[in-house]
Amino acid sequence: MSDRRLEIQGLSKRYGETVALRDMTFDVRAGELFGFVGSNGAGKTTTMRIVLGVLTGDAGTVRWDGKPVTLETRRLIGYMPEERGLYPKMKVGEQLAYLAQLHGLRAPAARRAAGEWAERLGVAARRDDEVQKLSLGNQQRVQLAAALVHDPRILVLDEPFSGLDPVAVDVMSEVLREKASQGVPVVFSSHQLDLVQRLCDRVGIVRSGQMVACGTVGELRTGGTRRLVVDAPQAPPGWTDALPGVTVLHRDGTRTELELHDGTDDQVVLKTALATGPVHEFARRQPSLTELFRNVVTEGGHR
Repeated sequence: MSDRRLEIQGLSKRYGETVALRDMTFDVRAGELFGFVGSNGAGKTTTMRIVLGVLTGDAGTVRWDGKPVTLETRRLIGYMPEERGLYPKMKVGEQLAYLAQLHGLRAPAARRAAGEWAERLGVAARRDDEVQKLSLGNQQRVQLAAALVHDPRILVLDEPFSGLDPVAVDVMSEVLREKASQGVPVVFSSHQLDLVQRLCDRVGIVRSGQMVACGTVGELRTGGTRRLVVDAPQAPPGWTDALPGVTVLHRDGTRTELELHDGTDDQVVLKTALATGPVHEFARRQPSLTELFRNVVTEGGHR
C-alpha cells in the first residue's frame, strides 16, 4: 500500500565529542504542514541535510513512500537551505530554468515553470536582473521559487520566512498551504512560533538533537501544565495561599493567572474564589506555542 509520507527514523550524528543528533525520529504525512522548531544548534539543519543527502548520518534511516530515500527520490524534493544557495551573478529567470532542468524538466517546460513561479512569488519584473542586485527579501522569494520550480513531491524548507515582509509571508504561507492541499508533505523550520502555530498541522520541538515534543498545536497546548484565569474582584491578596498545588503566575488588577499542578482540583479553586465574593471570570488558559517552546528548552537547559 502506498504511504506517501516522509519518515525520519533513529537518525544519529556525531562530530567528534559533539552529538548533533540523537535518535531523531518523526514523520511528515502526505498533505501535512509540519513545523520543525528548536533553538540554534538543536539539530534541525543537520536533520534536513541528512534527508537531502548533503550529510550522511551515523545511524538511522530516511524513507519516503515506504522506501529508503535514494538519489532519484531526492530529485523529487524541493529544498530551501538556510544559507541561501543561489548563483549571485546569474539572472533570476535563467537560474530558475536551469535549476528546473537539473531536476529533470526539459528546457521549454523549465522556462515555463520559471516564469510561472516568478509571477506567483512577485519577482517576474526582476527576471532579467542578477540575483545579487535584488533585495534580501526578493532573493528569498527567488529561493522559494527554486524549491518549487520542478513541481516537487516533498518540500523541506529551512527558515523559509526569515527576513520576509508581511506581504511576502502571506504569499509564502498561501503557497505552502496549496502544496499541502495537493498531498505534498511539507516540513519547515522557523523561529517565528506564532506563524508556526497558525500554519502547521503538527509541530515537533527539538532540543539537543532529540525530538522532545511532537503533536498538533492543540495536543501540545493541552498536554502541558494547567492554567486558570480567575477574576474575583473582592478577593484579598494571597487568597490562594492555602491552596495546595496552586502557583500564582501573574496578577493584573483583579485578574489572577494560576498554574495548577498535577492532581489539583480546579473546582476547589473556584469554591475558594467564590467564598471571597463574586467571580466574573473563571477560565482555563492554554499556553501559546512560544510559551511551550520556552518551557521545553528551559527544562533541558540545566542538564
